[in-house]
Amino acid sequence: MSEIRTFDMFCGGGGSSLGAKSAGARIVGGVDLWTPATDSFELNFPGAAVFNQDLRRLTPAAVLQKTGEIDLLLSSPECTHHTCARGSRPQSEESKETALQVVRYAKAMKPRWIVLENVVHMRPWARYPELKEKLVDLGYHLREQVLDASDFGVPQKRRRLFLLADSKGMPTPVKIPGMAVATVRSILDPDGIWPMTSLRTPTRAKGTLERAERAIAKLGDGASFLIVYYGSDGSGGWQSLDAPLRTVTTVDRFALVRPGPHGHRMRMLQPSEIRKAMGFPDDYIFPEVTRRERVKLLGNAVCSPVMDAIVRSLCLPAVTREIASLPVVGHVWHTDERLPRSVRVAV
Repeated sequence: MSEIRTFDMFCGGGGSSLGAKSAGARIVGGVDLWTPATDSFELNFPGAAVFNQDLRRLTPAAVLQKTGEIDLLLSSPECTHHTCARGSRPQSEESKETALQVVRYAKAMKPRWIVLENVVHMRPWARYPELKEKLVDLGYHLREQVLDASDFGVPQKRRRLFLLADSKGMPTPVKIPGMAVATVRSILDPDGIWPMTSLRTPTRAKGTLERAERAIAKLGDGASFLIVYYGSDGSGGWQSLDAPLRTVTTVDRFALVRPGPHGHRMRMLQPSEIRKAMGFPDDYIFPEVTRRERVKLLGNAVCSPVMDAIVRSLCLPAVTREIASLPVVGHVWHTDERLPRSVRVAV
């Protein structure tokens, strides 16, 4: 196996594929129903086959015709109706069942590896055991692992469930690298770039002011902090700048509050700051879309440093072993950056 040919189901803006690519995989295709997502994917993975349609209507055969064989299948099914963030709003079983599409694609594509990502709240779903059982029936060995993006150098507390599958053996656990914790301060744009408004105004929502007052009572009048501007997080509605950002969602959620000579002022976090909190590099390209769509693209994404670590743990040891087992003819060193320099291949 000279490359890891990868197809991204529910590709979104491309966070999973970016991580897989940085680990050495070749991204050959992706599918998503939302046009801004496939536009983003196409900008960043030129040459990949892009399908802007409902993957339930798309056939794996049509994908394979354009991509060729697939070694690694990435899948991030719809998570909105699994998460507790919906509160008491009704949940859609049809949305949850999109996760079962990974079985249909795996059966037809026969990839060596699968990585399925979702919110941790997917585990209590009534059909989650069925999903795993169907993958086992296809010959896959499964490992569940919950990983937090903040453990991989991402300045955000983002716990996600990853179901790792390998048709040739039990996947090894993904190792936590022990990196230094990155905080909110590392994502903030310099002061003065974005306009700020007075915190205490007659039109400011009562809940917003209450969250800010709780932070000020704890930190003092001279500290800057974040508040949860929309919704609630069950942790008082505010956080310090000296910790990773709490989980980014698909809507503008966080506001920065700073003290000043005329009282506290505030502004919403900007997409440029949120992209840093999601681990996207500066050279990653997003399409020209509205602010709301940009925030949704980011909030739906998988943090690429986490997927990088997963693909390295799941796939690369096997690729290295397979290439190392080839007969050596001459002494030409393999130049693939995914592999150790000491691995020699037949020439």
